[in-house]
Amino acid sequence: MGTGRRTGRRDQEATVPDPSTAEPSTAEARATAPAAPRSLAEALRARDDVALAALLHARPDLLTPVPGDVTQLATRAGTRASVVRALDRLDRFALQTAEALAVAPDPCPYPVLESLLAGDTGSTGEDNGARAALPRALGTLRDQALVWGDDDRIRLVRTARELLAPSPTRPSPTGLGPTVAEATSGMSPTRVQEIVATAGLPATHDPVSAVAALTGLFTDPERMSALLDEAPAEAHQVLGRLVWGPPYGEVTPDPTPPVRWLRDRGLLLPASARTVVLPREVALYLRGGLAHRVTEPVAPTVLVHREHRPQLVDANAAGQALAALSTVEELVKSWEHAGPPVLRAGGLSVRDLKRTAATLDTTEQSAAFWAELAYAAGLVAGDAEADERYAPTPAFDGWLELPPAERWTVLARAWLPATRTAGLVGEQDSRGRTLSALGPDLDRSAAPEVRHRVLDLLAELPEGGSPDSDALLARLAWERPPRGTSDLRTRLARWTLTDAEVLGVTGRGALSAFGRALLEGRDPAPLLAPQLPEPVDHVLLQADLTAVAPGPLRRPLGDTLAVLAEVESKGGATVYRFTPGSVRRALDAGHTAVDLHAFLAEHSRTPVPQPLSYLIDDVARRHGHLRVGAASSYLRCDDDGMLNEILADKRSTGLGLRRLAPTVLAAQAEPKVLLDGLRAMGYAPAAESRTGDVLVARADAHRSPARSAPAPVPDGPPVPDATLLGAAVRAIRAGDLAATAVRKEPTTPSGGAAPGELPRTSAAETLATVQAAALTGSAVWIGYVNAEGAASQRVIAPVRVEGGFVTGYDHTADEVRTFALHRITGVAELAEDQV
Repeated sequence: MGTGRRTGRRDQEATVPDPSTAEPSTAEARATAPAAPRSLAEALRARDDVALAALLHARPDLLTPVPGDVTQLATRAGTRASVVRALDRLDRFALQTAEALAVAPDPCPYPVLESLLAGDTGSTGEDNGARAALPRALGTLRDQALVWGDDDRIRLVRTARELLAPSPTRPSPTGLGPTVAEATSGMSPTRVQEIVATAGLPATHDPVSAVAALTGLFTDPERMSALLDEAPAEAHQVLGRLVWGPPYGEVTPDPTPPVRWLRDRGLLLPASARTVVLPREVALYLRGGLAHRVTEPVAPTVLVHREHRPQLVDANAAGQALAALSTVEELVKSWEHAGPPVLRAGGLSVRDLKRTAATLDTTEQSAAFWAELAYAAGLVAGDAEADERYAPTPAFDGWLELPPAERWTVLARAWLPATRTAGLVGEQDSRGRTLSALGPDLDRSAAPEVRHRVLDLLAELPEGGSPDSDALLARLAWERPPRGTSDLRTRLARWTLTDAEVLGVTGRGALSAFGRALLEGRDPAPLLAPQLPEPVDHVLLQADLTAVAPGPLRRPLGDTLAVLAEVESKGGATVYRFTPGSVRRALDAGHTAVDLHAFLAEHSRTPVPQPLSYLIDDVARRHGHLRVGAASSYLRCDDDGMLNEILADKRSTGLGLRRLAPTVLAAQAEPKVLLDGLRAMGYAPAAESRTGDVLVARADAHRSPARSAPAPVPDGPPVPDATLLGAAVRAIRAGDLAATAVRKEPTTPSGGAAPGELPRTSAAETLATVQAAALTGSAVWIGYVNAEGAASQRVIAPVRVEGGFVTGYDHTADEVRTFALHRITGVAELAEDQV
């Protein structure tokens, strides 16, 4: 406890500064300063137009709708929802400053606030930077209208104090508990006097003075030091467990002697039948006057963790970008013919997501990201059919025709502002429902802001420099501290780092040149294009029935090869494998054996291997030997021995075959079922038309109707532009002029109005006053109720009065308007100095 006594004395020196040390210029400035504002409205009224516009820009929710005057603006700035939004946007030290004000006296002098955040560094010479950073943090709070008053009487707005002050149900972030006065508010006067006596204080005549005496003891470092010197060693251990919070502890009906010693002297006060609390004044003494255990006045620095050559970063990012294009194209094409169904509640089912992941040879979480990216870019959407399925949009065809760099730009520009968050897929919402890919409830309005901020921090590093991810996350947590149990912003930042790497915005953790252009709003395609390999028009055929593509293939070649062979492995060089099934698929699509031989000979830089030629000829020789048509279906073949073999095969029982002629079999199964059944038995049948020609089994690519990409969900009201801010400030100033204009004393009792109330005059008096004002060209003050029943005060200069209407210049709206006379509640002339 010796340390506690020393820090307690430092606290006294910090909170009660020596007037002799004050600079003369500061004292003179305070002496000549204007009167301190008595309310937040007065503080806002004293701001200039630039400062008022800055407030509306920082807190755009105050503009919806535009306040009628400064009083309405101040009232709206103090509402709970608006204050919570403003607190959520503070950095850690500004928030710690607000938290310190919430546990400080109200109003709070600047030196007291400074000691709560910085302590006393006079004896140790240490300074955590809080003293230097406090003016900036306090200025931020003032700019945000969360704090008002001068440095002698700093006041935190009441709603913010209620949100940040400690209570039994909501602990303070500072870990402090209630004051002595708050903790003893429900205690009997007799018990209070007992505590005062046990603490060695003289008895008082009433509970208020007794509480004041106890508070004075706990805030006097010398007397507190003497009192704690008498405490048992175990009592110091109890205080040590509560000093930094939480300040509440459970006790038994028969507490231990150390707890009883503390409770009898008020160092622990009862909070309930089985709970005691450490009073705020005692905790501050033990802490040395600090409101927070760790004060963080300076943002953590994000330094370069690894350095890479910028060329290497760009090359690595370009490789990732090329892989991203290939993955998105493969995903969307896999949904061309029979896309996954849309769930009734929207989105992909778990089974379809797993199937998509298997198609892309990746994880389900990664498959969800690529599906969401294609959806954000407007490349896939629901087809709006009765049995709705996902399908490519017409925009996908246009996207395929673009150069690779421009295709990547489309994807990157869709990713950067998107609010849909693929990382949430598989988690449960507040109602216990699993969030599905492409489904609802995946929008998180903070995602674009976090994404931009992560890339901004990467852009601040030298080219080729990658940061330590933990340091970057610590910086983000300082700039916007997490509130509550959810730390969504940190998770969004982690997902951003991962997504940027797989998309190619970053390479080896560093921002690429084209990623930097994307962030700055420039076209990244010219920077990316030289990094991408040129598409090739050839492959290398090998004897093991594989073909190697030494780079990205040109579109006609790639499309045909995707039908003729199966992709075996991907990477810088794609490996294709030829199988009987893939060759049959090409024949079904309308190609002949001659076409396939010519195609391979034209596009291979190596001779066509003999095994591949044999494979094509063997499949083609059997392809179409059997013919399936619609009867329900039928099967015909010139080789009646083969038909006998099929009839004798037990596997054909389910097809319902029977012989109609030596070369014809009828089937009860549909043609497609019959085709699949015969292929499963090892045959290679071909479908034929009603005229006997072989049908080309090329399935038409299915497209959804033209759909626009999903719009991002904004995070609250949009940030107003300069034009809107200027108009709003003028409207507020004009409304404030009308509300605060000095009126002449009424000559009749009916013309009076209490401050803030509308004037009340008879219809005859109203008509006579506005007519006189129109003749003299003077301005008058009116009360007006519009068609919606909203009442307002206005200063107008009438120009014309006729037909039951008054036309004049409305100083409040800064425009000429017409008012119905029957809606004017009353009128009053302005004072001489207001005209």
